Amino acid sequence: MNELQLSSKAAGYIATTIKNQILTILMNRPEKLNGWTLPMIEALQETFSKAAKNDAVKAVIFSGAGNYFSAGVDLGGSLKPMHPRKLHQAIKTLNQQLFEIFLLFPKPILSAINGPAIGASVTSSTLCDAIIASESATFSTPFAKLGVPPEGCSSVQFPRLLGEQNAQRMIGEEGWKPNAQEALEIGLVQWVVPHQDLLNRANEIASVWISENKARTFPGDTQKSTKLAELRAINIDESVKVADGILSAAFLKQQSAFFWKKKKRLLSILFFNLWLLRPVWSRFL
Repeated sequence: MNELQLSSKAAGYIATTIKNQILTILMNRPEKLNGWTLPMIEALQETFSKAAKNDAVKAVIFSGAGNYFSAGVDLGGSLKPMHPRKLHQAIKTLNQQLFEIFLLFPKPILSAINGPAIGASVTSSTLCDAIIASESATFSTPFAKLGVPPEGCSSVQFPRLLGEQNAQRMIGEEGWKPNAQEALEIGLVQWVVPHQDLLNRANEIASVWISENKARTFPGDTQKSTKLAELRAINIDESVKVADGILSAAFLKQQSAFFWKKKKRLLSILFFNLWLLRPVWSRFL
């Protein structure tokens, strides 16, 4: 059993194993609920980039260590003070590059959801070839609650895969959080298995993919080249809207309240001041 040769920085966030031409990528910060801080995102970029170039890898299983798949993007660990226009561009670029990790990866990816999945960790999984979920998995995309628009191509992928009604239940005001069985019923995931069987079953599926010489596809894919171009354009458009949303008054105020409840006072005060002073600095966007 081998592993990818990652930098020491990336290895602090990601664990990998290669067996029978299957690479298992494990987000490995369970104490932080595998949240996507900027270092985690950079580690994912490095890992997928090296996997794409490694001839020993024919398929990828993407999962998380511990009880969570991922708590999603951790803005407190990602945003840095800078000129408003530069901050807007930085958010747009980060969001776009995050989902391009999955959009541009050339080999089949099976997302193996081992527990609660939130936000970008859900939407990015719908850009993988398929999703297998543990019975303990849940799926949350609380965009409306946070005051930000859908990302990860979910504005198109969710209605396409789940139907308009179920898509709006998840990304709209209701903020529906389906469990694994419900996710299977609406078409968000393709398999649900006992928690202890998750990676074994994922390896079985990936082995079949390799034996069949499966090409990289996206859920609902008919013509890969057309679909990829479409999804990349959607991702670019959504990334601009996400940057707009994150710098909106509603989002800043919500984040201040959120971090205050989490007893992260400095972050709460930072977001409160950003909200309070928004009429001044927003003129420079």
